[in-house]
Amino acid sequence: MGTLQAIILLCLVLLHLWSNILAQDEDWKTATATFTKETDGSIITEGACGYGDLHKISYGKYSAALSGILFNRGSTCGACYELRCVDHILWCLQGSPTIILTATDFCPPNFGLSADYGGWCNFPKEHFEMSEAAFAEIAKKKADIVPVQYRRVRCDRIGGLRFTMSGSSHFYEVLITNVGSDGEVLAVKVKGSRTGWIPMARNWGQNWQSNVNLQGQPLSFEVTVSSGKTLTSYNVAPPKWQFGQTFEGKQF
Repeated sequence: MGTLQAIILLCLVLLHLWSNILAQDEDWKTATATFTKETDGSIITEGACGYGDLHKISYGKYSAALSGILFNRGSTCGACYELRCVDHILWCLQGSPTIILTATDFCPPNFGLSADYGGWCNFPKEHFEMSEAAFAEIAKKKADIVPVQYRRVRCDRIGGLRFTMSGSSHFYEVLITNVGSDGEVLAVKVKGSRTGWIPMARNWGQNWQSNVNLQGQPLSFEVTVSSGKTLTSYNVAPPKWQFGQTFEGKQF
């Protein structure tokens, strides 16, 4: 390869890398962030996504309540966001370190307060309320509120999707957690040994329901996330599964 060709190739590589950097920068959006004090380091143990104890499902302190425009009526439960504190010399940590948070709750509006003072989650504000421990990794805890940049990122999970059973003989519900890929469940189907594939409806958060008696049957699940990817886990629950039990399937 001649010198001129080598120079041209190098320029093309650098141009490609620079284009990728610009594209990544364009993915960042602006929002604000605050924290809530919890003695166990998590944000709360019960929230609008229905996850229950956030430590038991491995989200722990890296959990966040989202304002209404981001929460989108619970459809973004389980989604992962990368955050960094920006544009505040006094409160942001040097170097603007980033953290990855999982959407686990809804931050309700407070229309009795201004959106600039107290009404952080008033529509159409984009806001994250996180644990004190997570907040301390990007900003100083003396701050009441900080400007941040955020973007959706892939959720890296250990192990497979988890399916927690609940309901009754006439009402079946499953909580789906530990979802990889984009983390946002769009649709769920369930199949027993005596049924075909049954579409499930979102009850609330990541709880999905079906008005079918599925007891005494091994259960398989088909889960579709917002990117369009679909994953099928066969015979996740054995025939003698019980309400309250959790079973593990495949992972995206």
